[in-house]
Amino acid sequence: MEKVALFAFNGELMCFVHVLLNALDMKEKGYDVKLVIEGSATKLITELGESGKPFFKLFSTVKEKGLIDCICKACAGKMGTLKEAERQAIPLCDEMSGHPSMARYMETGHTVLTF
Repeated sequence: MEKVALFAFNGELMCFVHVLLNALDMKEKGYDVKLVIEGSATKLITELGESGKPFFKLFSTVKEKGLIDCICKACAGKMGTLKEAERQAIPLCDEMSGHPSMARYMETGHTVLTF
């Protein structure tokens, strides 16, 4: 099984939506997919977590399928979404000076892709 870790850094909504779509597509095709929300993308979880907002259903589906591995603790703190991440039960990663470690994913055989 191909293993992929998608690191979403870009806080532009349409870019992030494409990461969500690709995560679902890869999962449906049998990939082991882990999505890591980093950088300015961490600010998007508030809007995407609101029922009735555009892309709420897509984001919810990605969460329900367990594709979100974690959100960067340091970046969520800086972007003001740490409490929202906790409210949505999105796991926090902070093993590399407050940020998720790409090396950790590579050590488990994941190809790391950044967006």
